[in-house]
Amino acid sequence: MHREPKLERFNESVLAKYQVYNSIFLTLPFNDISKTGALLPLFQDICEEGFKKNRNPSEIVESFFKKYHENPSEEEKNNLLFRFIQFIERQVVLFDAIEDASFPIVINMDGRGTLRNVKEEAEAKNKTAELRDYLKRFKVRPTLTAHPTQFYPGAVLGIITDLDRAIQQNDVIGIKKLLAQLGKTPFFKKEKPTPYDEAVSLIWYFENVFYQSASKIYNYIQQNIFEGEDVGNQVINLGFWPGGDRDGNPYVTTEITLKVARRLRSTILLNYYRDVRKLKRRVTFEEVDQIMSDLESALYRSAVSREEDLKLSIEDFKDKLQKIKEIIIERHNSLFLDEVDDLLNKIKLFGFHFATLDIRQDATVHEEVVNEIIRVTNAKGEGIFPENFNELSDNEQIDILKNVKGKLDPEDFEEGITKSTISSVYAMQEIQEKNGENGANRYIISNCGSVQGVLTPFAFLKACGWEKPTVDVIPLFETVPDLQSAHKTMEVLYKDPVYSEHLQRRDNKQTIMLGFSDGTKDGGYLMANWSIYKAKEMITKVSREYGIKVIFFDGRGGPPARGGGKTHQFYASLGSGIENEEIQLTVQGQTISSNFGTKDSCRYNLEQLLSSGVSNEIFSKGSNTLSDEDRETMNSLAEISYNTYTNFKQHEKFIPYLEKMSTLKYYAKTNIGSRPSKRNKSAQLNLKDLRAIPFVGSWSQLKQNVPGFFGVGTAIENYEKEGNLDKVIQLYNNSIFFKTLLENSMMSLTKSFFELTSYMQDDKEFGDFWKLIHAEFERSKAMILKVTGYQKLMENEPAGRASIEAREKIVLPLLTIQQHALRKVQELQDSEEKAALLETYEKMVTRSLYGNINASRNSA
Repeated sequence: MHREPKLERFNESVLAKYQVYNSIFLTLPFNDISKTGALLPLFQDICEEGFKKNRNPSEIVESFFKKYHENPSEEEKNNLLFRFIQFIERQVVLFDAIEDASFPIVINMDGRGTLRNVKEEAEAKNKTAELRDYLKRFKVRPTLTAHPTQFYPGAVLGIITDLDRAIQQNDVIGIKKLLAQLGKTPFFKKEKPTPYDEAVSLIWYFENVFYQSASKIYNYIQQNIFEGEDVGNQVINLGFWPGGDRDGNPYVTTEITLKVARRLRSTILLNYYRDVRKLKRRVTFEEVDQIMSDLESALYRSAVSREEDLKLSIEDFKDKLQKIKEIIIERHNSLFLDEVDDLLNKIKLFGFHFATLDIRQDATVHEEVVNEIIRVTNAKGEGIFPENFNELSDNEQIDILKNVKGKLDPEDFEEGITKSTISSVYAMQEIQEKNGENGANRYIISNCGSVQGVLTPFAFLKACGWEKPTVDVIPLFETVPDLQSAHKTMEVLYKDPVYSEHLQRRDNKQTIMLGFSDGTKDGGYLMANWSIYKAKEMITKVSREYGIKVIFFDGRGGPPARGGGKTHQFYASLGSGIENEEIQLTVQGQTISSNFGTKDSCRYNLEQLLSSGVSNEIFSKGSNTLSDEDRETMNSLAEISYNTYTNFKQHEKFIPYLEKMSTLKYYAKTNIGSRPSKRNKSAQLNLKDLRAIPFVGSWSQLKQNVPGFFGVGTAIENYEKEGNLDKVIQLYNNSIFFKTLLENSMMSLTKSFFELTSYMQDDKEFGDFWKLIHAEFERSKAMILKVTGYQKLMENEPAGRASIEAREKIVLPLLTIQQHALRKVQELQDSEEKAALLETYEKMVTRSLYGNINASRNSA
């Protein structure tokens, strides 16, 4: 019988090792919890058996205590459940570390989608010259965002890194010590992190992973594709949101923005300093040694000095290295030349900024800022906007916004949104002076749906004395209506002489952000993805007509419901009607650690993104274009799905179900992020204001994953009922785009487990609503299997399926405890005399979120 080699490698390198190391972990003698390790596997068995027998989570928990404890008190029961939670959190860490350590064994690092594979395919098809030409223009930009859905504190990240290394070396004694350390290291954050704390946590990945992985890729391209010649293009650059993303986060201040920019600069300078120290030990030649000593000293002082003045300019740094390179070539037989080139390449990639710090704010907030500016400046007789601005026509407002001039002083405004918005513009100017233009040269407008939405921050730039701002103004189109009209908004801007002049100064490039997260929340899975695809086509068409090179920046989350899943397949599936010279995407939370957490996984996933652009442009040119018939099928599927999802979203029980039956309200209590769960402050839950992370995450905790499949089954079934299922199958076979959509939806379905909540079908208030969700789950599963021809979900990815199954098995007891606690909370809700017990169970729900979040790796 044929065995799937990747699955075999996964079973041998991950599952088998986990069983061995987990057995060691469970028998470690931790204080006060010596019995917990022995009892947890027994509880695991009771959970698995209980759900097979259709028992509810509380029945399962009680049957465990009845079988393995002699009449325990409520306090003793809860203490043990909390200890189980602690153990399971650490089991997830152990599994993460083993899977990360085994990454280069399970994954073929030279296989399909890697640079070596791309190079060989180009050579075989005589397309090396085309490949070089494309790599001179093409870029990939992963942007780490201020959406931390992974809560590991720094100490735990360090243990994971050390465990990774110890597992690779099969160091059993070292692993045992690290597991003991893990058992005693706290996971729980007592205080909510500040945006600066978030930034420091994520800069860790830049410093320890991206710095090495991105430069290795660049060096490979230069040496093996360009044969040592200058590439003339960055190829990879990095983006960063923590400290700059103000949308819905009142805790991001100008002071924090500047502090994060300083931290990015000092971190890259320290990385250069370490490299220079290593290089200094090699290039010990006459004349070179003195230049190296000067560099070492200047970099160190620049990195650690409290003064803002750099002791070394980037031009001077490059000139000195270039001088060293020339001396080595001329006098020292090019000895250690590769190491010098490596450092020069890193400067090309990271400059003195490391990553571009994006500024982002919501368009509705900008409207408030304009009103405040009108009030304050007109009172002083310095009216930048006329008092009747809001009563003017669209064209009149546009005319005023694009021609604004002035020099607003933040100190003229009281503390609040207007002062912080104006000062953020001055902060961008300061960052550009200190870190270079790439330090902060993008202003993103979320919830943008109009020409005024784009021009308002453009006006703010000019109102702060920045006549020719070196800033890209980037609209973020998110809702289905905004996506459908985005090309019209952009055409008005392209036609405008003032904005057109601005674009000329920006190399005639316009970056446009498209949001998967709120798009899915608004329009459902198929419609959101299809609307973005069509928006890209229409924006590309209008941009090309006006001679503008459009760059799409995709606001993706972790799970398929937020544009995650196999992102590189999406980019490989785009037809020639979509501009694809840069791939820019947000990366957040668990997706950072799972896709870019180690040097191997980071390098592999960056190469996959690079190769997806190359594949679409060079190897698959023309083959990804949808036929008229396939486009009609996709349109119809999206429309049916959209109507199905919209009806579901408008169901009277939709919001109450999330509020009462899910973990939604507990997300704010986890202290995993600085940002509030909602954009507004009202007590009433409004879906529009609810952030995508708690929305998608709550469905994930319920193991229902609604945003990743709801409406898909109904849409396909509709075709089957009309005898047209063959049209959907044809679309699936013809379109990588649609195939990727269904494969990512399969991931959402695979991570669902309705047995966990099947007790809800008997609930008086929500029984019918649960049945509605479950029916669409079963329908979507059945229909997708029919279209794909698979016998089971993710049949084409046995290793990926095995990983999900292993993780879901680890957290099954945790999910059981969470649901048990939620049921207890509902029971005790109105009981004043049992307020302390209610508080205990609410704490249990909150604590159980962490392990589930981390185990999913892309839950929100």
